[in-house]
Parts: sequence; C-alpha cells; structure tokens
Amino acid sequence: MSVAEHPGQERQSAGAVLMVRPASFGCNPQTAASNAFQALAGTSELASQAAVLEEFHGLSEALARAGVAVLIAPDSDQPPKPDAIFPNNWVSFHHDGTVALYPMLALNRRWERREEVLEQVVREGGFRVARTVDLSHRESEDKYLEGTGSMVLDRVHRVAYAGISPRTDLDVLGEFAQQLDYDLMTFDAVDAGGRAVYHTNVLMAIGTGFAVVCGDSIAPEQRSAVLSKLRATGHEVIDITLRQMTQFAGNVLELAGPRGNLIALSTTALRSFSPQQRRILEAHGALIPAEIPTIERIGGGGVRCMLAEIHLPKRDTARGRLGS
Repeated sequence: MSVAEHPGQERQSAGAVLMVRPASFGCNPQTAASNAFQALAGTSELASQAAVLEEFHGLSEALARAGVAVLIAPDSDQPPKPDAIFPNNWVSFHHDGTVALYPMLALNRRWERREEVLEQVVREGGFRVARTVDLSHRESEDKYLEGTGSMVLDRVHRVAYAGISPRTDLDVLGEFAQQLDYDLMTFDAVDAGGRAVYHTNVLMAIGTGFAVVCGDSIAPEQRSAVLSKLRATGHEVIDITLRQMTQFAGNVLELAGPRGNLIALSTTALRSFSPQQRRILEAHGALIPAEIPTIERIGGGGVRCMLAEIHLPKRDTARGRLGS
C-alpha cells in the first residue's frame, strides 16, 4: 500500500530544511578523536571562512533553485562553535509536531542547541510544534545520541538504523525509540582501519525507494540482517565500498521538490559513484550536487550533515509557540 493511501503517514522526504550559517567554522579538536573523516584533515589546519561561506551558500542556493524551502539561521559569534554548520546532530523535526533535542559528546557542540534557532524555524517557516522531546539530559550520564547523524531514519516504516559508536548510545536510542515510536536496527560498523564509524549517516542513506549503504563497514554477522531489512521495506540497495564511504557517498539526503524527489549530495560523493550506481540514484530523484570540499575536509561532514530536514506540520493562526 502506498504512502499516498495513508495521508496521515510521515513521508520520507521533506520539502524544507534548516541550515546554520557558520560564524567560527574550523577543525574541532574536541571531535577529532572519534571522527576519522575529520582526522584526515589534521587538527592544525585552518579553514578560510570566505571559502566555507561560499560553499555554504552554494548548497543553499542550489536547493532553493530546485524548489526546497531553505531556512537559514545565523550562528552566534560567542561562544565559538566550529561545528555549528551541522545542525542535524542536535535537532530533528517530525511530522506530528515533535522537535527532538539530542545529547552531544563534545562540550563545545552543546552550545549549538539554541532556542532562538527553533523559534526562527517556527516563525519564518510557519510550522507548528506540539511537543519537545529533550534527550540532552543524558549528557550528565556520558551517554550520547547525535540526532540524524547517529541515526538514519526510515520515516515511512518507522525504523531507526544506528551504528553503535562513542556518539551513539544504546540506552539513549531506546529512549528515542519509545518517545517517537520507532523500531531499532542497531549494528556495529567500522572503517578500513577498524575504528567505529562515528556517525551512521556517513555509511548509510535512506530514500523513499532506495538505500545507500556501505555493507563492508557493517559487522559480517549483522550485515545480512541490515541489508535484508532494507530490501524488505522496498528499498533498492546501492552497496558502496569503504573507499566510497570516505568520499561521502553514504552522506546523501532525499528531499521533496515541487516536481518530484531530489537527492542532495556533494560533488565528492557524486564523482565516487560508478555509472551504474549513479543511474540507480537518478531513477529515484533529480541529483542536486554541491561543491563543499573545505567543509568535508576540515569539518569531517558532508551535505547531509549540513541539513536538518523539517517535517513539521504547518501551524494555524492561533498556534505556533514551542511545546514543552
């Protein structure tokens, strides 16, 4: 039965995204220990803010031209937040009006959770918030779950895929699943050097009818179950290599455009796909590539990390304040 036959069911792709314009982008020493993608850059490398802003606006403008509603919130100057450009780690927005806030491993990333950003989403986007599920209290227990970096959500079938890592705790996953009515598919995943992959969204992406996944990164005894689950829920699987994973091929995001689905990705990711893999992707949506090499190299995150998709319902004229 199709999603269209269930008008109240959440769609996989959103037509709006939140982006945060960075004020102090750089290589974050507090996250380098667990992010091998970032560590490739070297923690002493400095980012050119002009180059970063050019890449940021290149992505936002490409999405806007494709018909995506892009809400841009400015980062605050103080305190410095080198990873503020990646908002999907601290917040997610859901079709029932839920806003979820997440516990972050790095101390300087916790400053990214700002009420004024959420108020801007509601005010400028015309969205309605029914409740806020705040999981950030788990930071006091040294337990973390970094939003849709830690989890890749199959919103239609209510499955949260998550690779366990220092940033993705099983107990907090359980609390998320209970609060937002998701089943969990958890697994262990490592890179070519045997290190835990820091975020699930660099090894996996789920669209309405496709899934990109680095099967080689998933523990052999768990791999079949993950791939079988994806196929059982109707996804055409694009299995990428460990090398493609390091080129952000798994860090793509399906969005809803006015004329059909879109797939946002970096040019680094696009170039890494084989012709056959690219044809499969193009069958599921128009590709929207963006050149973000500085952000990828120094921040250790890609296009998907820069986008917090907004699934919130629109508000009526009498409502609109954040729920508690």
